[in-house]
Amino acid sequence: MNTQTTSKAAAAIDGARDAGRAALIGYLPAGFPDVQTTIDAAVAMSRNGVDLIEIGIPYSDPVMDGQVIQDATVQALHNGFTVEKIFDIVAGITAQTDAAVLVMTYWNPVMQLGVREFARRLHEAGGAGLITPDLIPDEASEWLAASDEFGLDRVFLVAPSTSPERMERTVNASRGFVYAVSIMGITGARTAVSSAARAVVDAAHGAGADRACVGLGVSTAAQVKEIAAYADGVIVGTALVAALRDGGIPAVAALTKDLSSGTGKS
Repeated sequence: MNTQTTSKAAAAIDGARDAGRAALIGYLPAGFPDVQTTIDAAVAMSRNGVDLIEIGIPYSDPVMDGQVIQDATVQALHNGFTVEKIFDIVAGITAQTDAAVLVMTYWNPVMQLGVREFARRLHEAGGAGLITPDLIPDEASEWLAASDEFGLDRVFLVAPSTSPERMERTVNASRGFVYAVSIMGITGARTAVSSAARAVVDAAHGAGADRACVGLGVSTAAQVKEIAAYADGVIVGTALVAALRDGGIPAVAALTKDLSSGTGKS
């Protein structure tokens, strides 16, 4: 894994590790239900146990997202969210918290703005880097260069179907952590976390990853605890989005606090 650049995501995960626990990573869609609420909810998460914040750029065809997140992104777009506003959101969060803030986005919006321009503005907003679910390292030369120039993390995804060769290539290209997708299919809160998750994390570690975090399907403190036993970080999305939708920022804060109780390795 590239260590030439100080990684905000790595520092956050390592800080949690030094405290004897897995990192908790919380996801929110940008602009849901509006820009200021996204900022306020993210800050509430950071103050209640989240180590890293993942802000998703709404996309008109979110192939990986389940219904709860899809509905939220549709509402954000309907309410006038544009890609440019992501930098205001990141800056608004980083002004109020030390949590690492990553942007999760399909690659097209980055290309539309310009890869280097996007990287420059994300860096200026205090962002840690990008999670890119539909970009593979083989096709990421422009992003690799821009992320090096501006000191940004680049988080690629690995899945149960990832071959050993591709796993090694992805681990080597990633900085911050490797995003281990625990199930094949779309996101959404599930009653049981796939047993494939541990195999993906083990494979990532075996390929040299210092940090592998598990996402897709985590919604309870018990599931967080289950994953914290073997992963370096646990990613929660759908459950937090549903909490924001149903109970506003107080519900997000309460759920975050509950989820964080499962991060200990004991």
